[in-house]
Amino acid sequence: MPRLISLYLPQYHPIPENNSWWGEGFTEWRNVVQGAPRFPGHYQPHLPADLGFYDLRLPVVRRQQADLARQFGISGFCYYHYWFSGKQLLERPVAEILSSGEPDFPFCLCWANENWTRRWDGQDQDVLIAQEYSLSDDEAHLLALLPAFLDPRYIRVHNKPLFLVYRTSQLPDPRATTTLWRRLAQHHGLDGLYLVKVESFPSERLRCPEQDGFDAALDFQPDWGSLPPRLQAPTHWKLLNKIGLGPTHAFRSTCVFSYPHVVAAMLARPPVAYPRFPCVTPGWDNTARRRQGGGTVLHNSTPEAYGHWLRSVLADQRAIDQLPEPIVFINAWNEWAEGNHLEPDLRWGHAYLEATREALG
Repeated sequence: MPRLISLYLPQYHPIPENNSWWGEGFTEWRNVVQGAPRFPGHYQPHLPADLGFYDLRLPVVRRQQADLARQFGISGFCYYHYWFSGKQLLERPVAEILSSGEPDFPFCLCWANENWTRRWDGQDQDVLIAQEYSLSDDEAHLLALLPAFLDPRYIRVHNKPLFLVYRTSQLPDPRATTTLWRRLAQHHGLDGLYLVKVESFPSERLRCPEQDGFDAALDFQPDWGSLPPRLQAPTHWKLLNKIGLGPTHAFRSTCVFSYPHVVAAMLARPPVAYPRFPCVTPGWDNTARRRQGGGTVLHNSTPEAYGHWLRSVLADQRAIDQLPEPIVFINAWNEWAEGNHLEPDLRWGHAYLEATREALG
């Protein structure tokens, strides 16, 4: 049976940069609690249950997360890693996991190599901190990653540390970068690296991973280029809107899709001719981050629909057989402000975690 690895957001603790950009004490929770329904039946806000509004500076929280994930069949976390020309952000949870040896739970890293902008309040053009690339920075980056790669808990494929890059198209010369990384990894006693390009946007799906020096891809979900048609406002909403009582405007400012239709569309896509790790998501709703309007919602996600998607992916032997090791990713463990989290919430409790364990059989 494939291992399940869940993507993990380390945003839930304050850092000086976010204090400066967003206000003192800012964490992702500030976005989460400002979520509000935009139309009848819209599930917002997503509020945590078992773990509460946690602070990732606390070792007990990280241990509780690992215990909960293990209990329901998750084999490891893939932590987002933020590196900007030698400067790291939100690195404290992973740094403390490395220094303390706790929790004893497998992990790997995904370099989220995007500029940070004021996207949350609609100002995409306002860059807070930018990515700047060079081979000398690639070398410094690999050396900074070595303590994680050498950790016995780090997830390996064919004994090579598994490392993901979120936007390979942003690298000026991805093959030069990957060649340098592999050489340095071997120089420092590793068998090499197992490098995965994340198919995070349609532009990232235009080239197979081998062309850019990567071993495989990750089928990041949702696959924005394969979504079904958007939902339209029901007729009776339009009638109410004429007298100022309808929520039709929400469907104009917000992209709303049916989660079951998305699942069907994802499962109907043709296979690819290169190794690609499958991925599923329990949902998506980033309207909590878009308080001025906009955002995308996968509406009517249920544990049953999610469980069907995960079972179908686990049963796709053709896709699994393309992989060097059977691994399936879940997006995500704790993306609360994007509405895709396995961590228990007040509406569903453990239901998505139960569906995960049941899908494993």
